[in-house]
Amino acid sequence: MACFVGSAACGDRSSLPLVQQRCMRAVWTRSHATIRRNAAGARPRMSGAAGAEKADLRTRSKELVGDKEGTDLWRKRTAARAMLRAVNFKDEDFGKPLVSIACTFTDATPCNAHIYELGEALQEGVERSGGKSFLFGTPVISDGETMGTSGMRYSLVSRDLIADSIETMHEGYLADGMITLGGCDKSIPGALMPILRHNGFGVMLYGGSILPGQLDGEDLTVVSSFEAIGARAAGKIDDARLALVERNSCPGAGSCGGMFTANTMSSIIEAMGLSVPYSAAHTAVDRANKLSKDKREDCVRSVAALFTCMERGIRSRDIATRKAFENGIVVMMALGGSTNAVLHLLALAHEAEVDLSIDDFNAIADRVPLIGDFKPFGRFVMADLEKRGGIPAVLKYLLAKGLIHGDCMTVTGKTIAENVKDAPDLTFGNEGESVILPVEKPLAPPGKHVLVLHGNLAPEGAVIKLSGKEVEKHRGPARVFNSEEEALDAILAGKIVPNDVVVIRYEGPRGGPGMREMLSPSAAIMGAGLGKSVALITDGRFSGGSHGIMVGHVCPEAAVGGPIGLLQEGDMVVLEPGLRRISVELPEEELEARKANWIVPAKDKLRGTLKKYAAVVSSASFGAVTH
Repeated sequence: MACFVGSAACGDRSSLPLVQQRCMRAVWTRSHATIRRNAAGARPRMSGAAGAEKADLRTRSKELVGDKEGTDLWRKRTAARAMLRAVNFKDEDFGKPLVSIACTFTDATPCNAHIYELGEALQEGVERSGGKSFLFGTPVISDGETMGTSGMRYSLVSRDLIADSIETMHEGYLADGMITLGGCDKSIPGALMPILRHNGFGVMLYGGSILPGQLDGEDLTVVSSFEAIGARAAGKIDDARLALVERNSCPGAGSCGGMFTANTMSSIIEAMGLSVPYSAAHTAVDRANKLSKDKREDCVRSVAALFTCMERGIRSRDIATRKAFENGIVVMMALGGSTNAVLHLLALAHEAEVDLSIDDFNAIADRVPLIGDFKPFGRFVMADLEKRGGIPAVLKYLLAKGLIHGDCMTVTGKTIAENVKDAPDLTFGNEGESVILPVEKPLAPPGKHVLVLHGNLAPEGAVIKLSGKEVEKHRGPARVFNSEEEALDAILAGKIVPNDVVVIRYEGPRGGPGMREMLSPSAAIMGAGLGKSVALITDGRFSGGSHGIMVGHVCPEAAVGGPIGLLQEGDMVVLEPGLRRISVELPEEELEARKANWIVPAKDKLRGTLKKYAAVVSSASFGAVTH
């Protein structure tokens, strides 16, 4: 267990490099000083004359509970206070800043099963720091569990539903500050979007990564189970082995362990300065499935960061600047992050009113090499990075190489450069042992990870994840399917052969609706040994656990008449990542003729949430936002 933020159970550090020991002692001392201050109910004082009163941090909540006893506003808010007294508000609480704590909790998925416990720890911290808080929940949909089912249509929908739910509670109760928790990947951007939406005082805290499962000396993740399904269908393993993988992939609470979407987004958000240092890499629980000491410490530091922001007037958009978004994209590219980050970063930029387009990702990709050796394409998981200094160690290294901006403000009240000054230095071991490789000897040079493609199949763009693969050109016949289920059945039945281009359409934000992830068919392709010879393109998404020759987010989507909806079985599709191009070998006149005869395929009637979503959601090229 790493102890870079001062866990009380750090253990023996004598075997670590001297510089790392010094760094850890310094962080330990500062961190536990914070705990002692909080235990005494103290907070850092505002700058100003000696003995000056602290600033009143109740920037909004006075409208809810009244300002001061004896005033007209105080009398008008009598009924509100009467109801709050029934939920343990005392006289003194009405003079404290009110903090909303959003718990994206459910015990239906390991990603978020421990989130309520973190919420309680945050609530205790707010009370010790002189504030008053309230907890509330949100919907949570597990991508891994609903993958390949109709339930997955609610996954991306849940991102915006979570954001709207948090906004509703925070704004409705006129809270002064907010701390939001995220676990499963959509709950992370969903927890940050409302902080940015109203430019509030807020901190986002990641629930932490799951520990790796283990089988025969090999680390497993949930993706191991998905790929085992394909391996079983191809006859490479038997049912007994499949069952062993199932039983050993997920040992306890926490989000999927590789550099999948959850860990990608937590790393990005820490790199942007919107969560406290080290929190992205800390594992959720220990091997006994108890909340890790490091995660408890993250709660202490997140509360301290919130009060720092409130006292110093640091609002979320002071942090989430264009340069901060660039830092986030650099980290995504360097660590080998998920294609979903493109979608979520565009949505976050929309909330922050930052000018960011899908083509900005290529500009940054062209200068950032792939240096993280993480699953699904590599060998390591987030828990391995935790042992080596976490995201601060990576940021310190990238800053030294001139790849990120060090002057960006963060929730700690310090800049990125100040935050990482005392972080451990990355060390590069023997070949095959380093989680992070030097930029001089990367896994892949710049422009070889996530790229945006354009062409007559994707006029608005599409996203490919190369992860270092040398794919100069893939040309093959389209195998066209109008749903994920149809494609998966064909793959498992052995109907897909080398050189094919599997096309899965009508799975976009509107057409799905909900833009499902195609992990089941992509994992089946990998499990069948076709990962290097079969391409898959879709107007849907891919899981952060997907790898192979995969192109997603094809825009415009089929449901609005995009070219992917005009493809026919056998059309020759060409992928040219080096040229940033995706095309079909058809003359423009043929595409126009097909468009003139195109009609939307009949689907089941939509109701409720999905009907509302399909009516308002934007193109994936703009982040699939709903307002």
